[in-house]
Amino acid sequence: MSSSAKQFLELIQKSKKGKFKIYIGMSAGVGKTFRMLQEAHALLRNGIDVKIGYIETHGREETVALVDGIPEIPRRSAFYKGKNLEEMDLQTILNEHPEVVLVDELAHTNVEGSKNKKRWQDVLEILDNGINVISAMNIQHIESLNEEVKKITGIEVSERVPDKILALADEVVNIDLTADELLTRLKEGKIYKKEKIQTALSNFFQSGHILQLRELALKEVATHVEKKVETEVKTENFKPIKFLACISSNEKIAKNIIRKTSRLASYYNSPWTVLYVQKPSENPEKIALAKQRYLINNFNLAQELGAKVIRIKENSVHKGILDYVIEHNITTVCIGKPHARLWQRLSGYSWIYTLMNRLNERQIDIIILS
Repeated sequence: MSSSAKQFLELIQKSKKGKFKIYIGMSAGVGKTFRMLQEAHALLRNGIDVKIGYIETHGREETVALVDGIPEIPRRSAFYKGKNLEEMDLQTILNEHPEVVLVDELAHTNVEGSKNKKRWQDVLEILDNGINVISAMNIQHIESLNEEVKKITGIEVSERVPDKILALADEVVNIDLTADELLTRLKEGKIYKKEKIQTALSNFFQSGHILQLRELALKEVATHVEKKVETEVKTENFKPIKFLACISSNEKIAKNIIRKTSRLASYYNSPWTVLYVQKPSENPEKIALAKQRYLINNFNLAQELGAKVIRIKENSVHKGILDYVIEHNITTVCIGKPHARLWQRLSGYSWIYTLMNRLNERQIDIIILS
């Protein structure tokens, strides 16, 4: 039995609430599903009741061969837009209550009409019912890395998993390959069928992309391990860090502040809050409908990423922020960098300087996010 499977077995035996393990990789084809199935066989040999909740083999021979011998919970059929689709059967998993269930493709969006919108929400239910879960996902599906992945690959990933899900995992294992090994697997037809290989090489699987995604995956798992160590070995004199992300009704700047603060909070394993100070000029009667919609979307994004969202009415932005910071013992304030032309109109943006001075007096950190 591998040391990895042994550690997870020990975790299972310790707890009543389901334990959660995620295999993560820089892209499709690194071998996440393969490793999940190998681990399932090891657990079965040790008398653990393991079942497949949902496995996506993508027709890869090595993976298909490993499915054999692992009991499977049948998928449910869902009829949508004239097509018969197969989904994971959440209710049957809960009813059968295996000790461990394998759930692939964590970022998957369930077919309309399902109990939960996303598969990660199904997984939370499974864990709450005391069932242990082994799952898998690619680095590009992590919500707060969305912009970075888009910059690297030029592709917007629509199916995403909030960072809080990763933070909940008891174990995160990176399945690492070098760029050369991954490209060799692709060219040998071990990832996609022959007709798709050239397109993949020209798009997502360019060597430069792979190297950057690999670095992201390695950093992500290293961060997870650091956080676990910090959480489990807390020092008495440690002052807990509390982040406050201050947003406006500007959609893109606000989204960026939310995502970057989420990364920081995730790195420090800290609670964080998103604060919107609504000035009289931005009350719902005066603000455009599109701006209202952007605000609500950004509030929803922040909540998905694990933030507490606060909306306060105040004539003075810096007073609203400062009052909140003092009352809630915030240690670090994150704000967006105003546009250059706004910096020049000092009268309009002097509140930022006032805020900086007041925070500085109280030894509160301020981070200006570009």
